[in-house]
Parts: sequence; structure tokens; C-alpha cells
Amino acid sequence: MPLSEHEQRLLDQIERALYAEDPKFASAVRASDPRNRARRRLWMSGLLFLTGISLLFAGVIVGQQSGTAVGLAGFLIMFAAAVLAATSWKRLNGREPLRVVGSDRPAKSRPRRISLLDRIEQRWRRRDEQGGG
Repeated sequence: MPLSEHEQRLLDQIERALYAEDPKFASAVRASDPRNRARRRLWMSGLLFLTGISLLFAGVIVGQQSGTAVGLAGFLIMFAAAVLAATSWKRLNGREPLRVVGSDRPAKSRPRRISLLDRIEQRWRRRDEQGGG
């Protein structure tokens, strides 16, 4: 659930106070952007996937029992890379936009899809503001 305007203003005020009080800590927190970690994991999963494919092909080329083990290892590495990529992609493109510490804007400005529950909640609030009923 997104924050109300009042809560967002309070959070921004707290962030500014933190930056004014301890700029070294605030810059360290700002430097650890979760999107950067997710991007690095996507790159790493791509490299792991390519490694898995090369092991899989090496196993097919070698053949016999040792080739089967190499091919199986390649497949498992490819599977782990795919899982890592999926979780990183999900974190990178989450429902709520990530906020950068010390800024007034979302880290990634893209339109947010409104779910059925969000629309029902909006209608309920509108109805409540108009006098209930």
C-alpha cells in the first residue's frame, strides 16, 4: 500500500534530517541502491547461463559417463541461473517503485498497474469522502 501524502512528507523530512545529521551514513545508504544489486545479479545470471550452456555442449561432445555428468552439471547451472535471473527481474520490476534515499521522486518512474483491489479501495475512499452511503 502506498504512503499517504502526509506520511511521504514525514519520511522525506526524516531523510533530510538524517542527511543533515550524518551525511557519511546517508551517502553510504544512498550508494547501496537495490536496483544496482538486481542489475548485477542479472548480469551474473547471464554469465552463469552461458557457462551452463557451454558445459552442456561439452557434455554432449564428450559423451559417455563423464560427459553425462558434465552435461547434467551444465543443466543445473543453467537452471540456477534462470532462477537467479527471475528473482532479480522481479525485484528490479517490483510493483511499488523503489525510492532513492534523499530524493523526492521514485527511483524508476513508470506507470503503475492498478489492481482490482486498488480500484475497489479508491471507490470506497471516494464514497466515504462524499458522505458515505
